[in-house]
Amino acid sequence: MRKLVSILCVVLIMATTAMAQTTTSGPVKLVTPQRPAGQKDVIELRCEPIKNVRVAVIGLGNRGIGAVYRLGFVEGATIAAICDVQPKYVERARNYIAKSKKPVKADEYTGAEDWKKICERDDIDLVYVCTHWDLHTPIALYAMEHGKHVALEVPAALTLDDCWNLVNTAERTRRHCMMLENCNYDFFELTTLNMAQKGMFGEIVHAEGAYIHDLRGEIFAPNAYWNNWRLDHNTKETGNLYPTHGLGPIAHVMNIHRGDRMNRLATFSSNQFGMTAFAKEKFGADSPQAKVDYKHGDINTTLISTIKGKTIMIQHDVTSPRPYSRGFLVSGTKGIAQKYPEEKFAFDPNAHGFLGKQEMDSIMKIYEHPISKEVGEQAKKVGGHGGMDFIMDYRLIYCLNNGLPLDMDVYDGVEWSSLVPLSKLSLENSNMPVEFPDFTRGAWDKVKTVTYFTK
Repeated sequence: MRKLVSILCVVLIMATTAMAQTTTSGPVKLVTPQRPAGQKDVIELRCEPIKNVRVAVIGLGNRGIGAVYRLGFVEGATIAAICDVQPKYVERARNYIAKSKKPVKADEYTGAEDWKKICERDDIDLVYVCTHWDLHTPIALYAMEHGKHVALEVPAALTLDDCWNLVNTAERTRRHCMMLENCNYDFFELTTLNMAQKGMFGEIVHAEGAYIHDLRGEIFAPNAYWNNWRLDHNTKETGNLYPTHGLGPIAHVMNIHRGDRMNRLATFSSNQFGMTAFAKEKFGADSPQAKVDYKHGDINTTLISTIKGKTIMIQHDVTSPRPYSRGFLVSGTKGIAQKYPEEKFAFDPNAHGFLGKQEMDSIMKIYEHPISKEVGEQAKKVGGHGGMDFIMDYRLIYCLNNGLPLDMDVYDGVEWSSLVPLSKLSLENSNMPVEFPDFTRGAWDKVKTVTYFTK
C-alpha cells in the first residue's frame, strides 16, 4: 500500500510540474489582503488568565455531548450554558452534567439563534462550538465580537472569506480562536512531535496525512446528522471536505507558520462511484437515493509544497470500504515515523526495516511527550478517541487558566481548513496548482518552532 501511495505521489508531482511548465497562465494566485490599520498578528497571543473558565457548549450532538462529558473532569472550567435546537439533546447534556464530578446548573437554550444570546452574555468566557459545519464560522465571529474566546470544531471555515473573517476578527478583538483538532493530541502524534523537535528524524522533508473513514452508513442514516447536513455536503461539494485530521499533526511537526509555510497545492479526485453503489445496494437501484447526482469524488488527493521546499500529501475518502487511517507519516533525513497500519519508526543506518517491538516500546517511553506524561493516564480513563479528546480539552483550559498562548492559533485553524476551498478551486481549474494565501501576512517566520507552553 505504501509503495502504491509513493508511485501515486510521483505521478501527481510529474503532472503538476508539467502543468506549471506548459500552462501560460501559471498557478492560480490568490490575493492576500493587507492587514487592516490598527491590527497586528496574534502569533503566540497571551490574554489575561481566567481562574475558572465559564464555558458555553453550543451544539450537543455527537461531538458536543462528548465535550460536556469531558469538561466535567477538567479542573478550572465550569459549564455555564448548553445549547441545541433539539431539546432532547439539551436534556441529555443536563443529565451528564448532573452526574459529573462537578454538577452545576447550566442555563439551557433551544432556539435556532439562541447562540447569539449566549455570546452576548457577560458571564461567559469561552464559547465551545460543536454545531454542523456551516455554523462554525458565524458563531465564532459573533462570539469574538462580544469578547469571548472561541473553540470550534473542525473544519473552522468552509470558504476563503470565512478564513479571512476569522483571522481579522481574532486580530482585531485579541481573542483566542482555536480549532478543536483532537488528532494533534494522539499519543503517537505527540511522541513523534517530541522526537522531531529533538532532531530524531533530521530535517523533515515530506509528510503525509489523511482522513480515510468509511462513513457511508452514517451519511445515509436519517438521524445521524442533523438535517442530513453531511449528506448534503457530500452531494453538492467537491474537493477535500475534511482535511484537518490528517494535516494538523504533520503541520505542527513541520512548523507551519513557525519558520515555514504552505506555498502551493494541486488537487486530484477520482470520479464518484461509492455513494451511488452504496445507495443502490441499500435502497434499491430505482430508489431516489440511487438516482442522486453526487458531486464529491470518492478519493481526493492533494499535494502541497512549502516555502522551504518540503512536500505534503493529504487524502480524503469517506465512501470506500477501507480500514480507518489518518495516513500519518513523517519522513526526514535521518528517519521516518508512520502510524498506519501500524505504529512504526525506522532510522539510519538501518532504515530498510522498522524497529522491533522491544525497541518501539523503549523509544515510545523515552520520547513520550511531556503533556501525555502529565495527563495521559487520566486521559485514557476519561476517554474520547482513546484520550486525545480529553488532552485537547485539558490543554485548552490549562492555557486559558494561566494566560498562555494556546497550542493552536487562528492561523492553524484557517490554514488547515483552507484546503476545503483551495482543493475545490484546483479541481475547478483542471487540477491547476493554487497558491496559498499568507494568512499570517508576513508573520509566518516570526517564531521558529511550534511550542506547547507550560507555566
